[in-house]
Amino acid sequence: QVQLVESGGGLVQPGGSLRLSCAASGGTFSIIAMGWYRQVPGKQRELVGTITSGGSTDYADSVKGRFTISRDNAKNTVYLQMNSLKPEDTAVYFCNLQVRTGFYSSRDYWGQGTQVTVSS
Repeated sequence: QVQLVESGGGLVQPGGSLRLSCAASGGTFSIIAMGWYRQVPGKQRELVGTITSGGSTDYADSVKGRFTISRDNAKNTVYLQMNSLKPEDTAVYFCNLQVRTGFYSSRDYWGQGTQVTVSS
């Protein structure tokens, strides 16, 4: 059973930084990509950033230049370094793992979410 364990959320002042971590465990799997999404009450979950097994990254326009996603393949862990945080970055952040289940199929797994609050 694949499990994702997130850590690193919390309260930070505007302009501050936080680093989120997400470790995947629970067997052998072929990772397509790992990433981070976020959600605020009443809104849909939105992409923050993703990184493929090959190291290609993609970011939401709202976080480009401020957030950096990285991976430790040996540890099946993905990180999100968040700098220059703004109040509008306040959300629950979810880790996502996309694994290959067949030649043309895949499956998504989600972490439990970690709260990030940016406030003075």
